[in-house]
Amino acid sequence: MKPIKTAAQPPMPASYRRLCAQLGRTGWIALGSVLERKVPRGGGPRYQWSRRVEGKTISVALSYEQFLWLKAAITNQRQIETLIRRMHRLTLASMWKSLPSTTRRKRLGKKTLGLN
Repeated sequence: MKPIKTAAQPPMPASYRRLCAQLGRTGWIALGSVLERKVPRGGGPRYQWSRRVEGKTISVALSYEQFLWLKAAITNQRQIETLIRRMHRLTLASMWKSLPSTTRRKRLGKKTLGLN
């Protein structure tokens, strides 16, 4: 099998390297959301974790310690998603700026280029 030919990698800007470092310092991550009920109604749980699994919402009762731990992990997950979106934009901006492109009749918009 022939190896795939790849283009030369443009140098990583400092902002991209900072985002990579932030990503590496992230702690535990978890999907979903947590809910603290001030007054549980009908005997329901005070702390609850909900998430989607195969198209269905799953809810689990939590202890106070589990609630705090998952709350921090979910916050980390959301920060990671933000970091990855920023890294994606920087990657595309670097590619469009530094690598040769095809000739076009019209300029491509930011939405088409993935820079919005």
